[in-house]
Amino acid sequence: MAETALTETTVAQVMAELAELEDPRAREVNEKHGDDHGVNLGKLRALAKRLKTQQELAYRLWETGDTAARLLAILICRPKAFERDELDAMLREARAPKVHDWLVNYVVKKNPHAEDLRRAWSVDPDPAVAGAGWALTTERVAKKPEGLDLAGLLDVIEAEMKDAPDRLQWAMNHCLAQVGIEHAEYRARALDIGERLEVLKDYPTSPGCTSPFAPIWITEMVRRQGGE
Repeated sequence: MAETALTETTVAQVMAELAELEDPRAREVNEKHGDDHGVNLGKLRALAKRLKTQQELAYRLWETGDTAARLLAILICRPKAFERDELDAMLREARAPKVHDWLVNYVVKKNPHAEDLRRAWSVDPDPAVAGAGWALTTERVAKKPEGLDLAGLLDVIEAEMKDAPDRLQWAMNHCLAQVGIEHAEYRARALDIGERLEVLKDYPTSPGCTSPFAPIWITEMVRRQGGE
């Protein structure tokens, strides 16, 4: 009982601190990307560093449904502590793109159920969920490609990426680029698919940044790695 009361007090204190960090200008910028919060991420990370790892508090912050609180929860949780079905439910609740991305990259990738979720999510009818599956696949393409059917992945990308919803399309495009960058034997095909589909070809790119258009992305990263 005392622990529950303590957690409730802490949740209230943390929510009050997040409210103090709210910046209307930051919210305006974030909302353009679909993220409904106004907390500077550097300040959010500083708060997480101060709180350190607290799994119970992370659960309670997630339950608030508040985007900034959920981002903080991701930073202070223990990624390996979550069960498979918990992560599946959390991903489906995580509608803000930043929460979605952080959950996949900071939690799911470090969880022992990541491969099982990758397989399930990749074929999910919800494009946001499928995008998470493709993000996990991209991780495997880069770090642990053994057992992956790379030719099969390229078949799916070739058939489906052009008409995929934005977030799913972005994830598939990243996977296409990663195959081309990491696997020389599939590079020509990856470049060809990118050239023909023209996905993200006209995406605005800041000076000094690499275009997400797969042929440019692949060519530049291979060049930096000293490849052919």
